[in-house]
Amino acid sequence: MRGVAPKLAEVVRSVVEPMGYECVGIEHDSGGKGGAVLRVYIDHADGIGLEDCEAVSHQLSGALDVADPIAGQYDLEVSSPGLDRPLFELEHFRRFSGARAHIRLADKLDGRRRFEGHLAGVEGESVLLDMDGERLVLPFARIESARLVPEF
Repeated sequence: MRGVAPKLAEVVRSVVEPMGYECVGIEHDSGGKGGAVLRVYIDHADGIGLEDCEAVSHQLSGALDVADPIAGQYDLEVSSPGLDRPLFELEHFRRFSGARAHIRLADKLDGRRRFEGHLAGVEGESVLLDMDGERLVLPFARIESARLVPEF
């Protein structure tokens, strides 16, 4: 979970995983106009329903209150990753090889920051993306955000 404090990630995982869920990712938006938000994406082989999100939210709220890894007030959001699933770790890019994805880099690569194509796996610390008949090698460390693109 790039950009998330290790203590925060540890607290979240220590609650989510023993409950039988996969901790897909964590986003901590430290504020702005709407205030700070902590988003936790969970998944399960049987899918995720509202009851799952409520149960994790309830348990996680208590653990976060005790550990206090975030200064100040924030809103906690627990949800499924959805059809446009965010990709946080190299393993996610490997796991969803063949799927269409939108990737945004932190800085420009060959004059652009946004890429959309089919994931072609992982090579070392880079993500392979097939786009317009060309295979691109995107350094994982430069990826700011990535999401699957639902295809119907």
